[in-house]
Amino acid sequence: MNTPGSGAVHEATNQLAPMVLAAYQCAPGQGSVSQIGWEWFHRLARRRPVILVTHVRNREHIEASQLRPADTEILYIDTEWFAGPLFRMARKLFPRSEHGVFLVASLDFFLFDWLALRVLRRRQSEGETMSLVHVVTPVTLAAPSALHRLGLPLVRGPLNCGLESPKGFSRQLRDENPWVIRLRELPKLLDIAIGATRKADILLTATQATLMDVPHRHRSKTRMMLENGIDLEQFPATAWPPAPSANQALRVLFVGRMIALKAVDMLLDAVAGLKRSGIKVELILVGDGPARANWEELAKSLMLDESVRFTGALARDDVQQEMSACHVFCLPSVRESGGAVLLEAMASARPVIAMNHGGPAELVDDEVGRAIRLQDPAQVIAELEHALKEVVTQPEAWARRGSRGRERVELFYDWEQKITSAEAIYKKLEHDV
Repeated sequence: MNTPGSGAVHEATNQLAPMVLAAYQCAPGQGSVSQIGWEWFHRLARRRPVILVTHVRNREHIEASQLRPADTEILYIDTEWFAGPLFRMARKLFPRSEHGVFLVASLDFFLFDWLALRVLRRRQSEGETMSLVHVVTPVTLAAPSALHRLGLPLVRGPLNCGLESPKGFSRQLRDENPWVIRLRELPKLLDIAIGATRKADILLTATQATLMDVPHRHRSKTRMMLENGIDLEQFPATAWPPAPSANQALRVLFVGRMIALKAVDMLLDAVAGLKRSGIKVELILVGDGPARANWEELAKSLMLDESVRFTGALARDDVQQEMSACHVFCLPSVRESGGAVLLEAMASARPVIAMNHGGPAELVDDEVGRAIRLQDPAQVIAELEHALKEVVTQPEAWARRGSRGRERVELFYDWEQKITSAEAIYKKLEHDV
C-alpha cells in the first residue's frame, strides 16, 4: 500500500532506471537489522524505482505487510538448503551465545550474494538498465559484497561494526566467545581479495568504532550516518508522569533481549541500592531470553520482589504504554553496537541512561540523559544508582532531558530525513556516471 502522494513521486521519477537495493535482512516487525532493511526498502520505493534483492526467508513478512509497495519488484534469493543446516549447527556449537550463532549462521550471506550477482548479471546481459546499487544489510564490514562487479555506482551501509568488548566485565560477557569474535577478521581478507570496500563509491558509517574499522586508505569515501532511525508517528511524545516522591515510585524501564551482555544484573544492584536508601522504586523489565531466570533469582536474593516486574516480551503498543508510564529508560548493556530502543525512548520524550560505549555513546549525553563510564561493575552500579537518585531529587531537570531527547530525534534520526540524505548521495553518483 503506497502512502498518499507516492504515485506522484513515482510519476516524477519514472524516467530513472531502477536502483538495486540489496538487503539480505529485510522483514517488517522482526526487529534489529531486518527492520533496518525494511525501512530502507518501503520508504525508498515510494520515492524512486527500486529492485529489492533479499532472502526468501523474508518473503512471508514482506508480502503480509500493508506497507509493501505493490508496484515494486522483489527478487527473492533462496539458500535455505544451506542456511537451515548452518543455523542449526551454529545453535549446537554456541547454545548461549547469540553473537556466536549469528557469526556462524551469517556465512550463508556469501552464497546469497553470489546468487544475487548471478541473477542481476543475467538481467544486464539481457539489456536491462539499472542506475546504482545500495547494499544496506548486513551492517558489517565482515560481510563484503561482490555486487560492485555489476559495474554500477555502489553505496554500502550504514555499517555498524568494529566495536571491542570492554575489559573488566567478564560476568556480563561470559556467554561471548572471544575466539569466535576474532573470526570476523577473516572476511576482511576476502574483502581485500574481491575488492568490496575498494570498489565501493560511498561507505556509510554509523559510529566512530566503525569509522576506525575502515582501512585508513578508504576513509575519504566514508559518510557518517546512524544505521537506526525512528518513525515519529509510531513513537509519539507523551507527557512525563507525576514526579517520583514518597508516594510516587520512581519508574525505571528496560526493554531488550535478556542476554548476559545487556547487564541487567548491574541495574538490579543499583535499584537495590536505591531501595536501601529509602527511595520508592519500580523497575519494569520487558523482554525475554536465556538470562531471565538468573535475573529473576538475583532480584529475589536482593529482596526486590515487590520492586521489579518481569513482563516477558510485549507487543509494540504495550511497550509504548510502558514508555509512557516510566520516568526514565535505562539500557545498561556493556556491548551495544546500535541502540534503536534508545531512540524509541527519546522519541517518547523520556530521558535515557546508557553506557558510554558503542552505539549508545553516539546517542546519549547529559542533554538527553546520562552516559555511564565503563570502568568496572562496581563503578557502573554506583553511577547508575547516582543517576537514578538524580531523577528523584531533580525531576524537572530530568523531564527537560526527555523533551530534549524528542527534539534531537526529530532533528537527526527521523527515517524520512535519513532517506532524503541518501537520495542526495544517489543523485550525485548518478550524475557523475
